[in-house]
Parts: sequence; structure tokens; C-alpha cells
Amino acid sequence: MGSSGATVQVSNIPLAAVAGEFFEYFEAAVGSVFACEIATARRNWKSRGFGRVQFDSLAAAERACLLAAEGRLPNFQRARLSITRSRDDIVARAAEGRNRVEGAVLRAGVLVGENRMEVFGVWEGVRAEIMPERKKLELFVDQSGEKYKLEVMFGDIIASCGCCLDGSESNAILLQLRSNSVWMFASNENLTAESIRNWMGHFSGIHSVSKCAARMGQLFSSSVQTLNVPRQDVKIIPDIEVTTEDGKKYCFSDGIGKISLSFAKQIAKKCGLRNTPSAFQIRYGGYKGVIAIDRTSFWKLSLRKSMLKFESTNTMLSVTKWSEYLPCFLNREIICLLSTLGVKDEIFESMQHDQMQQLGKMLTDKEVALRVLDRMAGSEVRTAIKMLMQGYDPKSEPYLSMMLKAYRDCQLSDIRSKCRIFVPKGRVLIGCLDETCTLDYGQAYIKVTMTKEELQNEDQTFLKNTDQTSAVVVGQVVVTRNPCLHPGDIRVLQAVYDVGLDDMGLVDCIVFPQKGARPHPNECSGGDLDGDLYFICWDKNLIPPETDTPMDYTPRRPRLMDHDVTLEEIQKFFVDYMINDTLGVISTTHLIYADSEPMKARSPKCLELANLHSEAVDFAKTGAPAEMPRVLRPKEFPDFMERWDRSTFISPGVIGKLYRAASIHFEDLSSDATFSKVSAYDYDLQVEGFEAFLSPAKEYRDRYSEKLSLLMNYYGAEHEDEILTGNLRNKSLYLQKDKKRYGEMKDRMLVGVRSLHQEVEGWFRCSCAERDSSRMASAWYHVTYHPDYQPETTFRSFPWILSDVLLNIKAVKKHQTLDLKGFTRFAMASSNPLAPKQADQESEGSFQNTADMTAFVQNLLLQMRPYMLMVIKLRS
Repeated sequence: MGSSGATVQVSNIPLAAVAGEFFEYFEAAVGSVFACEIATARRNWKSRGFGRVQFDSLAAAERACLLAAEGRLPNFQRARLSITRSRDDIVARAAEGRNRVEGAVLRAGVLVGENRMEVFGVWEGVRAEIMPERKKLELFVDQSGEKYKLEVMFGDIIASCGCCLDGSESNAILLQLRSNSVWMFASNENLTAESIRNWMGHFSGIHSVSKCAARMGQLFSSSVQTLNVPRQDVKIIPDIEVTTEDGKKYCFSDGIGKISLSFAKQIAKKCGLRNTPSAFQIRYGGYKGVIAIDRTSFWKLSLRKSMLKFESTNTMLSVTKWSEYLPCFLNREIICLLSTLGVKDEIFESMQHDQMQQLGKMLTDKEVALRVLDRMAGSEVRTAIKMLMQGYDPKSEPYLSMMLKAYRDCQLSDIRSKCRIFVPKGRVLIGCLDETCTLDYGQAYIKVTMTKEELQNEDQTFLKNTDQTSAVVVGQVVVTRNPCLHPGDIRVLQAVYDVGLDDMGLVDCIVFPQKGARPHPNECSGGDLDGDLYFICWDKNLIPPETDTPMDYTPRRPRLMDHDVTLEEIQKFFVDYMINDTLGVISTTHLIYADSEPMKARSPKCLELANLHSEAVDFAKTGAPAEMPRVLRPKEFPDFMERWDRSTFISPGVIGKLYRAASIHFEDLSSDATFSKVSAYDYDLQVEGFEAFLSPAKEYRDRYSEKLSLLMNYYGAEHEDEILTGNLRNKSLYLQKDKKRYGEMKDRMLVGVRSLHQEVEGWFRCSCAERDSSRMASAWYHVTYHPDYQPETTFRSFPWILSDVLLNIKAVKKHQTLDLKGFTRFAMASSNPLAPKQADQESEGSFQNTADMTAFVQNLLLQMRPYMLMVIKLRS
């Protein structure tokens, strides 16, 4: 976190003082107080006698320091306070003044009519800080004499529009967040709802309420802004469309365009990527979709009409994701469909058993741990991988042991609750189009980045043209897309190799043909090419012996208005959406019948539910809700649903078998003895001069402990690994089995931890000069791991936030040790006649006298001279 310089450190605070009194004192004595805090102990929350005060301006902070230095600062509860400048702020502030709004009004309520909102909460004098660099909006609210900060992450905002609060005109901003929640922020003279809507785009031509709301929400997906692209550098190219004999229209190029190779390299650099991806999912003005590299194009962007969602003058190219290696996992829905199509239960049971056996070895086998971690994502995972590569042993390194055990338990939990089984011969790939028109219907081109395990595997039956980094998949492949409920969603295509397609250079994508009566993406749960990810598997054991005809995913026509959509209509649709959102209920019911019915997913009940699910998915676009008949609602639940409060039966299907096998394995591992929490202090991480930084290191350690404790208390995490991985052990009780809500909460939890770690990295950058970074990092490690500090240490993750710095120190020390050992081995193998004698003497413990040692060194240098010259030449 960067510092504004407007924060001071305060010590000698009376232990009975509270933050509210602290705030009022400085407001009266100095004025312009923005925030304050009093440090507390984690275990009992008692004051530690010091804190910080952040002012609105640098001048106010300087005034506070001057008053204290001159003895003119009044006593605080009979105590004379000591004030010094602080390195960083309590609360990050918007960098630009135009992003700070004072005196706003915040209202919360519910719609009770088409044009009426019942307000149940009003907060005046609200201060707002818009921080694009941190992707969040902060609202500061007074409530019952207390001050609160409300954080709204950009990634949690689904839609934004204006709304009318006083019956005259649109004068408020409506923010729709994830989990069906809404924030409304009233505008002022500097910021109006109308100006924001005009900036977003032109929605006046959209007469569908649901579509208008979806288009507005498009702008609030999390993205990386890259470069402005002038309109003259953009070419509009035609879509590839067909009309079937029965009059149905299909667009093979729905949502996909092209980008030149040279411009793609610039975009990759802006996204902070070392290598240039083959495809990007983007937003450009009112365009949304995927752009794949075209090596023959000289236009920066080539976009299609199917990508245009609304008109906009914005020319900023924003990237939401890109093609990359993504591991492949089965889930309950895919397993049910493959089982329906003839894949034997034993195949899934064997795959699950193999994965659980691997997970059981994570804490004892380094190679197994590295293989498992390679399938995961996240900075904490990368830290664990680097620590293992540097030779750390989980048996003596408590942080590494804790994280490996947490990852193991998290994956075992996912296997038990979701049947999330790793598929080695598979990937999750972004869909692209064969722009060369080479592929026939039923074919696909798939080139993937190879894993270390695949490179070492001699079985390359399904891989061709391996270049030690990537390979083309050939042969039959299973292709589908989540969510999938209809047996026809499982497609079996022929993956082919073609020189012309290989020259396109598309890696980590699945390239679909533009030939045929119907696009393959549409056959997979009604998908398209605007960024959908596809499950791809070339494991012959998972190729089903049968396939079914795909379901018709033609959506219902959206409800159209005879006028431009109003903000009140959007608000009403939002409420209707919350009331009629049956997607989760339909999916759960389908899973129950697909696992227990004799015909599995082909049963009439499942086919009806698959059709209802498609309607429910389209509800947000069409505005037409899916109504599930009461007769389809389950009367009892299988054991794998863990609905112990309802009538339950033992599932006879494959999902039940997998669940019970995973439960037994999970219980066996839970009874295993855990590793000792006693750490082996690593002296390799001691850097000369680190002692000078122990005091600030301890201060930062304690501050981190306090902030992480607050996060843990908020989310109900009892242990450090739970908050770091987002995997709560008591999640079933905490969330009352609402898995969708748990997934969203887990995302927020990880965002909170990531934000805290970024803040801690800011402390580190501001606390020392670059030349002292190794010493400071060493001090952070020391105050967390050294035996002298063990009683005080609470969280092992603190120093490993600086894992790159610490592991670089470790690597340098390790390299120096290897050099020394190499020198010794060379000396022992030397032809110098003293060498054997030295070996004998070394075994006895020492040279007989100083003369012998001197002679040995002199002769050794003579022997080494040619080699030393050779080394010098090689290095030059």
C-alpha cells in the first residue's frame, strides 16, 4: 500500500481507550481526521498501547507532529502521547481527487411496485473513493455514532444503471452485485447517473429489458485495460451463417474475431504475460467475444457483427481472459452423462482411486506433490512449488506442511462433494474457429501445451508433432461444455493434424469447423465462441461407445417492449430474476434422477429437466422464467447429497459409489498423525545485517496477524490454512449446504486475502530501500521462525508473502554451497600426490601441521591453473 504521508504513528495510548474516543480527541485537537486505529492483541483483543491516525491532508499530519514536538498537544485521558511519522496509511485513498466524492447519500430498500421503492436504510454524508487501480469502490458511512467502511469490488458488480429516487428524474446509480444484492449510490452535482450511462454506451435501441440489463452488466466483468484501438485500425468482417432445411439459422462464427500477431504481442505485454496467447476474450466498446491470432492479417482487430452487443464510442481494448494451459476434471454432471452413454462405473472408480492415492502421498513424496500442485492455480500454490524445488521438506517446514495438507484436504473434499476427478489426458480449452475452412463436420484441431509428466511419458499415441513444449492431439476426443444435462451434450469428434492448421499457431484452443448443418459449440449445451470453455478428453477409456442427438438449444424470443427500456423496468426484471431463478433446483433434481433412474440421463424426467435447465439458463437473456412442475420435485434424496434433514436413500448409481469410496478414504486420512508444528529454522535465510530490521519486521508481523485475524473471524475460519485456501472445514454448517453461495463466498475470501497480501507487499516496498530488501525479508523470516520468537508467532504465512525474495536468498546460498562442494570434489580427484594423503588425513580430522596444509594448497593451485583458465574462457 502506497503512502500519502498523511498518517502518524501514536504511542503511549491508555490501555482503556477505544478508537471512537481516539478519533474524537484528534478531531478536536488537530482536525481533518480521516481514520484511526488502536493496535490490539489477537487473542484477547486488548489494546497494545499504540496506534495510527490518518489525516485528510499532509498539512494536518505535519500540524499534529509539530504540536506534539512543542508540547502543545493536550493530554489524552491524562496521558501524553508520542507522535512520529508513519511509513504507510491505514486506508488506501483514491489517487486522483476527481475519484473522491463527499456528501453523497446511500439508500437501501426493496421495490414494492413498478415505480416505488420502500427504503429501509438511509445514510447521509457518505464519502466515496473510486479506486480503478485496486478495482474497488469504498464507501465510508456513519451509523449509530460509529464509522464503517464498505468495500465494493468491481468484480462483484454485475450491472450498473441509473434509477429514480424522488419521482422527478434519474438521479442515482444502481449497482447490482453478485449473490443477487444491490447497492444504490445517489449522485451529486459532480457525478450523475446520466453521465455514467452515456459513458457506458448507447442502449436506446435495445427493446428487451433482460437484454438491456445484460448488456449493461457486460461492462462490469473484471478485466485488464490494455491499449486504445482507433476505429480505422478495426476491420468488420462477415459472419459465417447457415440456414437448415427446416428454417433454423446457425452462426458458426458467433462471438469470434481475429487479431494480428504483432498487435497480439503488444496486448500480451500489457497483460504482463511472458508468452503471447493464441486467443483473448475481450471487450471493445460494445463488442464482446474472442479474438484469435491471424498471422496473415495486417489489421489490428477484425471483428464480426455477432460480437456487437450495443453501440459505443469507447475505443479501449479490455481483456477478460486468454488461452492458457487449464487442467481437466470430471464432475458429477459429466460422469452421469458418460455413464448413460455406456462408460463403465469401474473406469471412474479406478480414476478416483488413483487420484486419492496420489493425494495421500503429497506430504511424503516431493515428485507427487509437484505433480498435484501443477494442476492447481494461485500464488500460494506457486510459492509451495518453489519451496519444494528449493529443497524444503514438509516434515520440518511448518508453512509448507500446512499448505500441502490444506491442498490435499481441499481436493479430497472436492472429490467427495463434486466428483472432481483429474483427467490426465484432457484439457479445458477456449473455443476458436477454423478460418481456413479446412476441417470437415465432425473434426477438430487441438494443440496443447504439454506438461512435464506428458513429456516424460513414452505413450504418445494421441499426440503428434511434439516440439518439447506443445503437441497436436489426434484421434477420437470427447468434447462437452459445462453445465451439461442432456446426453447429446457429449460429442465425440475426430481430432486431426493438418499442416495448414498447424501454421495458424493456435495453442491451448480447440478449433471447430465452419462446415456442417450445425456448429459443434452449439451442440454442446448451446455454446458459442465468445469465450466459452470446453472439456476435451482423449482418454480412450472415457470415449463413450454411444452418442445421442444433441438437444435443440434455440432460445425463446425475448419479450420486446414497444419503447426504449426504462430504468424502472430493469429494476422490476432484477426482482423477477431473484424470485424465479430456479437453475440450482433444476440441476440438483436432474442429478438425483440421472443417478437413480434405470435409463439414467435418458429417462423422460431427466430429458424434461434438461429442457427446463436450458430455459432457466436463458432467463437472464429472454426474461422468460423456467417453471419446474411440482411432480418433478424429489421426495427423498440420495446419500451423496448429504441432506440428512430429509428422507435419504443409499444411491445405487455411480455417483453414490464414488461418494462412499471418497468418504472412507477421507476418514482414513483424517485419522493420520499430522506433522509437528515445530519449525527447523533455516540459517540459509539469514542475511548479514538483518538485525537492524528486526523492530519494524516485528511491527509488520503483528499488524499482519491482526488483519488476517479479522478476515478469519469474519468468514468463520478457525485455522490459517482455511483462510489462505478458502476451504472452510465447517462450511456445511456455516452455509447450510448452499453450494452456490459457498463458491461465491470462497471467491470473496480469496480476494480478501489477495488484497491483504498486496497491502503487505506495499509495506515491504515502503519500509526499506531496494538494496536492503534481502535484509528486511530475512528479518521478516527471523521474527516468524526463530525459536526466540516462537511464543509470539501466530501465522506462518507472513514471511512467505515475500517468497520470491526469500527463495532468491535460498538459491544464492544453495549455489554457493554447491560451488564449495564442487571445489572439494575436484581437490579430492586431483592428480596431486598430496591429495590422497589429504584424504587420509581428513578422515582422521586434520592436517598433521601447518606446513603440510600450505604445501597442499600451493600444489593444488598449480594443478588447478589450467582448469581455472579454462573456466575463465568459458565464462567470457
